[in-house]
Parts: sequence; structure tokens; C-alpha cells
Amino acid sequence: MAAAASRQIWARKCLPVPWLLCGPRRYASSSFKAADLQLEMTREPHKKPDPSEGLLFGKTFTDHMLMVEWNREKGWGWPRIQPFQNLTLHPACSALHYSLQLFEGLKAYKGRDQHVRLFRPWLNMDRMLRSAMRLCLPSFDKVELLECIRRLVEVDKDWVPDSAGTSLYVRPVFIGNEPSLGVGNPTHALLYVILCPVGSYFSGDALNPVSLLADPSFIRAWVGGVGDCKLGGNYGPTVFVQKEAQKKGCEQVLWLYGPDHQLTEAGTMNIFIFWTYEDGVLELVTPPLDGVILPGVVRQSLLDLARTWGEFRVTERKVTMDKFLRALEDGRIREVFGSGTACQVCPVHRILYQGKHLHIPTMENGPELILRFSKELKEIQTCRRHLHCVGEAKIPFNQCQRNREPPEVQ
Repeated sequence: MAAAASRQIWARKCLPVPWLLCGPRRYASSSFKAADLQLEMTREPHKKPDPSEGLLFGKTFTDHMLMVEWNREKGWGWPRIQPFQNLTLHPACSALHYSLQLFEGLKAYKGRDQHVRLFRPWLNMDRMLRSAMRLCLPSFDKVELLECIRRLVEVDKDWVPDSAGTSLYVRPVFIGNEPSLGVGNPTHALLYVILCPVGSYFSGDALNPVSLLADPSFIRAWVGGVGDCKLGGNYGPTVFVQKEAQKKGCEQVLWLYGPDHQLTEAGTMNIFIFWTYEDGVLELVTPPLDGVILPGVVRQSLLDLARTWGEFRVTERKVTMDKFLRALEDGRIREVFGSGTACQVCPVHRILYQGKHLHIPTMENGPELILRFSKELKEIQTCRRHLHCVGEAKIPFNQCQRNREPPEVQ
């Protein structure tokens, strides 16, 4: 009975829902269509990397890319898959001058059955459209873009690695390409997608814990800003703070916010705390989506998984450093970890805050929850168990028509 109930809950969480329930599918009638997709195959295919040599993140690219152009007069042009190549941009390109630029990151996995699956890609499409609306870039149909991405991955499916811990990273990018100076709505835009075969974030099967610098003088995002959008402008300014963290012996940054030093994110990851709360209840907590936090796909997946288990309370609540320190002193903290597309789940074992090194007992506690999450995610992404196949878009799937749900799922 418990297994059946878990299966039903998981299906409700991960089966695709009508697009209108995920927010606006588009905010104008004009969009490119996957049915118009043009294909130009490369005449000079690159040598695929040797899996035994390891794959560095973002260093190797596949043979093809997706490109769609837009201008105010003509609207969207026909989407095309073409050989991977450099871009030609006007020197006054608004993405370069005013950061009218956004991107997404998702992964495709090759399962034991050799089918390739995209992990919950509609969540990335939702977030990408919301980011575009925030930058006043032109609208697009999320279903049509997802179908174009599927076709691109299908063309380069031989690049999808199948060794343990590997995947194909999918990077959609959307930029304003206004050929004149001045801050305003772009009259030209460019959407493109590139693919990278990538290896495991961690070497071997080990989960290497990281240390965090928690310095309230550095702020990643703020209420009323764009911290909940995946914009390039959110990332470039963090490089300096990352270097400061490294100077002090830390790998990443714990971003704090407000006079009460709220925990928000860890580096480019969402942050989770597994602890016994003040009321004595075992709890998994992560900061709420209040406009400061990026709504991560892995973040949502961990919340969905934990809620199906029903073994502890799962909460989205603000956590301040004062409450965190009290819990640490009382021995109530079990595990602290970050989540993201690149690393999936990353343990935290030390925090440097106000000149003090705080030891976090994550690794001493297994880390049982982190290992369980990692195992579950791998099974979902590679479809090793039928129960866990409901959240993936499978390649190939039938072409997704307008006003239908997302692509066929296994």
C-alpha cells in the first residue's frame, strides 16, 4: 500500500501538466515553429572525446547548434540546426553593452536502454520564458522551443556519453542583438542552443564536500531585483567574491541577505539544511522563492522526492544565521548541501562566518540524505526503475503539437 501511494504521489509531482498551469505559454501570438525547422548537417564532424579521458564541464562542444533570429519588423525567422560555429554580432550589440542576456542549463541522459532523456525540461522552458519577459525580450512558444531542442539533441545523440556520471549539457541562450547604443526594448534578438558532453561533477563516485565563505558585505540578489531569473548579469559579478572566498580557503560563497543575515544560496546552487527544528521535528528546509532565490529544477525535484517519502517535514522557510548557529551549537544540524544542474547534490562541511570556521557535521552523518538523493536522481535520469521514468522527456517522442502537454514520457 505504501509503495502504491508513493507511486501515485510521485506521478502527480512529475507527470507533465497542461502548459497553462505552468504560467503563460507565451505573451504574444508570434513564435517560431518546430515544423519549420531547417537542417544543415556539418561536412566536417569533430572527433568525439574518449570517455576514458574524462570530460571537463563546458570545454567540448558537439557538431551542431540551434539558431533562431527575431526582429521587430518580421518577427521570428525559421529555426535552423546548423554546424557549430562562431556568432557574428554588431559591435553595439545590446547584450554586450547592457546585459540583455539570459541562459538556461539542462541535461540529457542516456539510459540503460540506450534511450536519451531530458530531465524535466518543461521547468527550464517555464523559467526561460519568465526570464525573457523580465528583460523585455520577445516571447516564444515553450513547446515549440522544446521540440527544436529535442531535434537538436536527436541530431547529435551520438555525443551523449553513457558512462557513469556523464550526460549531455544543453545550454539555451537568448540575447538582445540591438545594433545601436541606447537602453531600451531590443528590436533584434537571437536565440541559440549549444550542447556539451560533460562528466561527473565529482571525481569517481565520491561526494567531495565544499567550504563556504559567508560574508554579509557581499549580496548576490535582493527583493525587487532579478535573483529569480537566470540572467548572465547575475553571475559575472560573483567571480570577484568567489576569488575572495578562495583567498580565505573556501571553495564557494554562502550568500546572505538582509540585516538578519538570511541564508539564500551557496555559490550557484540552492541550499538545503537537514536538521531538527526548534519544535523538535526532523525537517528538510530550503529558502522560499521570494524573488531572491533562483527556482532550480534540481531544487524542486529534491522537494518533490522528499515529500513523497513522507518521513520528515519538508519546508520552504527563511533561515537566518542566528537560528543556524543556535541549531549548530545544540547539535541539531545533520546535513547541509547545495543543489544544481551541474553538481546535482553537493555536501557542505565548513562555513567561515565572522572570522570563525564553523564545522558542519554533514559527512559524519553519512551523509545519508545526500547519498539517498543522489541515488534517486540517477535512477530517475537513467530510467533504471519504471516508477522513476515519469519525469523525463524521451528521445524520440512524437512531435509536440500546439496546446498539447509536453513530449511523450516513459
